[in-house]
Amino acid sequence: MLTPLDNFYAKTEEPLRSTLMALRDIILSQNENLSSSVKYGMPFFSYNKKMFCYLWVDKKTREPYIGVVEGNKINHPSLEQGNRKRMKIFRIDSQKDLPVEKISEVLQLALAFY
Repeated sequence: MLTPLDNFYAKTEEPLRSTLMALRDIILSQNENLSSSVKYGMPFFSYNKKMFCYLWVDKKTREPYIGVVEGNKINHPSLEQGNRKRMKIFRIDSQKDLPVEKISEVLQLALAFY
């Protein structure tokens, strides 16, 4: 039987599933104290049991993004605030190769707040 986290990925259609799973692996590789679970119906990543970031798919564009919980404390050109007070997002263009270095850079900046 699938866990809720496995079920999230399993019900997502390709090629979005592969992109989300690659993002999951990139996030988890940033630090050994990161873990993942499902919160609010999406994959959520915690650092030492504190909310760190999440994965979601924009309903209009159908493009994935990484939501950074403490994003308001980070200045990085790849992050956008929108009308969010605390979080910022890192949009992913699923038609291009993942910008692994930029993603890691943003995640390492976010880890500095924990």
